[in-house]
Formats: sequence, structure tokens, C-alpha cells
Amino acid sequence: MPAGFTLAPPAMGGAKRTLRHAAAEVRARAADAAVTAAGQIADHFIAWRRPLSGDVVAVYWPIRSELDTRPLIRQLHAIGCRVGLPAVAGRAAPLTFRLWTPDTVMEPGAMGIDVPPTMAEEVVPRTVVAPLLAFDRRGYRLGYGGGYYDRTLANLRDGDGVLAVGVGYAAQEVAAIPVEDHDARLDAIVTEAGVLEFGV
Repeated sequence: MPAGFTLAPPAMGGAKRTLRHAAAEVRARAADAAVTAAGQIADHFIAWRRPLSGDVVAVYWPIRSELDTRPLIRQLHAIGCRVGLPAVAGRAAPLTFRLWTPDTVMEPGAMGIDVPPTMAEEVVPRTVVAPLLAFDRRGYRLGYGGGYYDRTLANLRDGDGVLAVGVGYAAQEVAAIPVEDHDARLDAIVTEAGVLEFGV
């Protein structure tokens, strides 16, 4: 898939801020045009990952122009996976994941993102599906700058391990994401065009 847009970065911090702004605009345009992408990406993910009944898979709940993960969530639940949705435990803490089912009554969480209630069971995922503003073919993603997924993946990788998968539109690909030491590399990225693997 061709890179969706390019950016010649200045200093690291400025590069990420500039890229976030450009990437948000590109993603919004892609979301407007990609009516079927969410279903295609869900199908690609299931065919590639082949999750088993009982697997714990963490998936973000979409906001704004993020790729709609609800078709993937529904498919995962239908094949018997336990789906965890992320919740912010603290500003500098890794994310926690609360069990979701079709009967879950969501409640407002941090940054306006709906989450399962605090009484929901916490689960530890072996696969984490992460949102992104942009990605490159080295497996790096550009997030919103809070570092939540970087901390979460580092924490899970220190334990029993985790498969980290980014999902988004093919148009979100860039030539290179500015990378800092704490940036976590993904194991794969799934778009409507297919799956990119990085040493899985």
C-alpha cells in the first residue's frame, strides 16, 4: 500500500505535533470515504489472527474519526473470545482492561471514551488492538501523545507477553514515524488493504 502522506520532520517533539495534526486530517478524510473498511479490517484480522474461543483480546472503543472497531468486537465475541475494553487507571499508569459483552451498559470514561463499568471484571489480554493516527512499515504508530499504549505494551511484554496490533486505514501510512526510546513497536498493522507483519 502506498504511503498516504509524507512529512519532513524538524525536531522530535515538533515533528510529532505537526504529524499528529496532519494525520488527524488524513484519517478524518479516510473515515468519510471508507464506509466498508471497518468490516474488511475485521475480516482480515480474524482470518489472519485466527483467535480461539476463550482468548482475551483487548480492543479500543472508537471515538471521533478512529476506525470503527465494533464489527471486530462483535466478531470476536461471536467466536467466543473474551473482549476487554481499555480504561485509564491514572495519568502515568498503564491501561487496565474491563470485560465487555453485548449486555454491558457502558459509562463515560476518561477523555470522553465510553468504558464498561468499574464493577466489570478486569482481564489481562494476550492480544491488544491499538488505535493510531499514522503508521509506518517498520511497525511504529503515532498515537495522541499520552503514552498510554506504550506504557501498557511495555508492561504486558514484561509479563507473559502480548501481540500488539494496530488497526487503521491504508491512507494513514507515512514514510517514517518519528521514534523515541519509549515508543513501542507493533507486531502487525491491519488495514482494509490487508495485514502488515513485523516479525510475528
